[in-house]
Amino acid sequence: MRPESAGGKFRCEGTLERELRARGFAAVAGVDEVGRGSLFGPVVAAAVILSPDRPVRGLNDSKLLEARRREVLAERIRERAVAWAVAAVDAATIDSINIYQASRQAMRLAVLQLRPAPDFLLTDAVALELSLPQRPIVKGDARCHAIAAASIVAKVWRDACMCVWDKVYPQYGLASHKGYGTPEHCRALAEFGPTPLHRLSFAPVREHSRFPMKYNPQMQLFETAGAA
Repeated sequence: MRPESAGGKFRCEGTLERELRARGFAAVAGVDEVGRGSLFGPVVAAAVILSPDRPVRGLNDSKLLEARRREVLAERIRERAVAWAVAAVDAATIDSINIYQASRQAMRLAVLQLRPAPDFLLTDAVALELSLPQRPIVKGDARCHAIAAASIVAKVWRDACMCVWDKVYPQYGLASHKGYGTPEHCRALAEFGPTPLHRLSFAPVREHSRFPMKYNPQMQLFETAGAA
């Protein structure tokens, strides 16, 4: 996992997974979450154990891939992986425990669903409360195949959910912006107010709520409106 250039770009590789397998770890999992910065719906995490015998080419941070390419790669990952799992934490829980803790909870739940269970965990910069060896990696979804695979599976799963909810709440444009705070979404919030699936702990939603919310200002530390 070496820098590709001085400009801060990374090469997404499977080097670390190979090194861990050479050390005797047989089920190296990557885990990542998507939707931290969204104003609507759950935060979603995926965990993936890639097969060394059935590689998936073209893995990278899901945010750097076009939607159709993500869908193709997600299908290949699900077909070829030793194991994969998805977990979600809903908006009400996000409002209750904050988005950071909700993201960690979603990732932990995804890992616990893996069969076979992993014996080593690679995470995107976040340590999880799990009793197995793990390594948080800054920008892991752009540097590590297993984490990139997890980010792709999670992103495709969550985007599909947003398209389903778009049919329930068509006035918000969820299918196009996937719940993030675009001008279109903010205009809809101002006109129609939040739905039961909006995150009231996020300021752009809270300011348009018809019902006041008991709010802890420290929650602002965890509002990541620009995050994935």
